[in-house]
Amino acid sequence: MKEYEIKYNEWINNPVIDDESKKELRGIEGNEKEIEDRFYKDLEFGTAGLRGVIGVGTNRMNKYTVTKATQGLANYIKKQGGQDRGVAIAYDCRIMSKEFSDETALCLNANGIKTYRFEDLRPTPELSFAVRELGCIAGIVITASHNPPEYNGYKVYWEDGAQIVEPTDKEIIAEVNNVTDLSTIKTMEKEEAVKNGLYHTIGKEIDDKYIAELKKLVVNSDAIKEMQKDIKIVYTPLHGTGNIPVQRILKEIGFENVYIVKEQEKPDGHFPTVSYPNPEDPKAFTLALELAKKVDADIVLANDPDADRLGIYVKDSKTGEYIQFNGNMTGNLVAEYILSQKKANGTLPNNGAIIKTIVSSNITDAIAKEYGVKLFSTLTGFKNIAKIIRGFEEDNSYKCLFSYEESYGCIIGTHARDKDGIVAVMTVCEAVAYYKKHGLTLWDQMNKMYEKYGYYKEKQMSITLKGIEGAEEIKKMMENMRNNPAKEIAELKVKYFGDYSKQEIIDENGNRISTGLPKSNVLYFDLEKNAWVCVRPSGTEPKIKFYMGVCESSMENADKKLEQLENAVKEMAENAKK
Repeated sequence: MKEYEIKYNEWINNPVIDDESKKELRGIEGNEKEIEDRFYKDLEFGTAGLRGVIGVGTNRMNKYTVTKATQGLANYIKKQGGQDRGVAIAYDCRIMSKEFSDETALCLNANGIKTYRFEDLRPTPELSFAVRELGCIAGIVITASHNPPEYNGYKVYWEDGAQIVEPTDKEIIAEVNNVTDLSTIKTMEKEEAVKNGLYHTIGKEIDDKYIAELKKLVVNSDAIKEMQKDIKIVYTPLHGTGNIPVQRILKEIGFENVYIVKEQEKPDGHFPTVSYPNPEDPKAFTLALELAKKVDADIVLANDPDADRLGIYVKDSKTGEYIQFNGNMTGNLVAEYILSQKKANGTLPNNGAIIKTIVSSNITDAIAKEYGVKLFSTLTGFKNIAKIIRGFEEDNSYKCLFSYEESYGCIIGTHARDKDGIVAVMTVCEAVAYYKKHGLTLWDQMNKMYEKYGYYKEKQMSITLKGIEGAEEIKKMMENMRNNPAKEIAELKVKYFGDYSKQEIIDENGNRISTGLPKSNVLYFDLEKNAWVCVRPSGTEPKIKFYMGVCESSMENADKKLEQLENAVKEMAENAKK
């Protein structure tokens, strides 16, 4: 009998597993492929927590895998003496999110750990804010972000409101892996947990404090007052958590003409109007763009289901069409707006800093130089940005004004320690008002930035390689590119080659310098003429990702050069498979 068959039988005969779950398992009896997929491995608790398809089995998101992770986390918290500080818990609109959040709270309560669970669904950034506001040792949010409807996930945050990083992540993972017997997972009745002062419900008081922090980040309230009646905003939460906080913040700062996509307004984990609730996907904007054209909107915005990311479409005044901004464009437009406004009103600090990830646009470097702020670059993942912010606070060095990554996530200020799609909506709408006052759309302003700094354009390319064989192929491709690094890509010479797994950068003369960043399976090719290529395996999907960017003197030249670079990268990927 194969190992996955043994595990399948163990679950069917385990007295801990409830009857309903056993019924689901009996329903796949004889379906070897389905049994294998559910039991060939344990759903891995990685550095971002859990993420997987909902269902019964060791390789699925269910109350047993969720509470196994929670028991491991509880054991770690107790070793840190953090029981009384408690854990904040939020959840989104996804199938089973509410139930998983309750199971999580009661498992922690049974371990003597206080919990502060939101009364209803809330955005991920509000959970990050709540951890620090309540002085908790940790936070948990039940979400699978922008994954398809059949997925759910479990993300762990630490006391600074950021997702767990080294060495905490490794230590928690070890504790989770030590939980091998489901009968050792503790739980208790909710009534008893409440009675014993362990289970607390939170809501409005945290909402009010969170919204108050966002309002402090408005940099030009006069522009909003002057233009609030003239700005038309279309917004969709894509059936997720963003609807109530977005409508509230826009109303409170003064915007009057906010149109919500009615078909996508109510929370729904089945995401009936979109196949993939991702604001990067143009298809997710179909209904929003229809409404935008109907009401003649200035801006069209969409958050992903847990509202930590933002996608936008911007009106082109010349053609009347709506143009999609990618994450780099939105991030840098916001950076330019915030820094220019702070400079104009005299609030730009001498120790100001902005942070980006290494796969984000190099136009950020030019913006930072223009306004005399320090730029920091780090590995992908907002937890790495949060780590730098924590360092600023510990040594009282820099004041972080803005951070972003190319994957549609940013944060203004430091009220939360993860990307915040709610504050991003607020600031983008504020920028719309300011630039409209000066006769410009956001697309006009983006073009002014290109004229000022250079025509920077970026692209991402992914190759999906599923299963065990796919994982091996991705590993082989990375090793081939690592061991035989390109000297030239698209007729552009490689100036520096960064191997972040070795924490070193090698220049064209063979000189080696430290990256100054943690180890990571990332390769970076710094090319002449301000072009670059970066390669890494995805941390959450069976993909190898290629990022690339160019800078040219015109949009036409940038498009042409980017196409050449993409073709060269495709060839590089094919060669790496051999």
